[in-house]
Amino acid sequence: MNVNAESEKLKNMEERIQKLEETLTKVLCENAAKKVAFSAGLLSSGLGHTGPIGTAKTLVYSKVFSNVGSAYDSNTGVFKAPIKGVYYFRFYAHCHSGTKMAVSLLKNGQTQCSVFSWKPVTNGNASNGIVLQLESGDEMSTQLWENTWVYDDENSYTSFSGFLIFPL
Repeated sequence: MNVNAESEKLKNMEERIQKLEETLTKVLCENAAKKVAFSAGLLSSGLGHTGPIGTAKTLVYSKVFSNVGSAYDSNTGVFKAPIKGVYYFRFYAHCHSGTKMAVSLLKNGQTQCSVFSWKPVTNGNASNGIVLQLESGDEMSTQLWENTWVYDDENSYTSFSGFLIFPL
């Protein structure tokens, strides 16, 4: 084999190695983006109620149990989908007797599902869950209805969770 053929063969091998390294980096990044899950309770400490107020209010869950992929913002209460996919969301709300509680799950500001409890005799609890297809950048949050309230304490009765089922 002559020097030119040997040099060409070495150059081809180096190009193939570079392409394999690029592919590996891409696959690793894609796999990391597919890991999305969060769960949070309303209050990070103490106890109390949120509401009632005269307008609807986005609930901000500050007690973060997990936030794989960092898609949930505990400063705003908003989950922002990092990738297109099918996601599952679940939320719980709690109220005391004699009070009205109502919370909705919103996708980009539009109600998807809700829970409601009208002045229960004892404490009221409600939950709802939904599977949704989201585009990258879609936003999910929960909203307390006007003139209603929710209660929470260190047991995290009022909570919000979600995770990516599979990417699309």
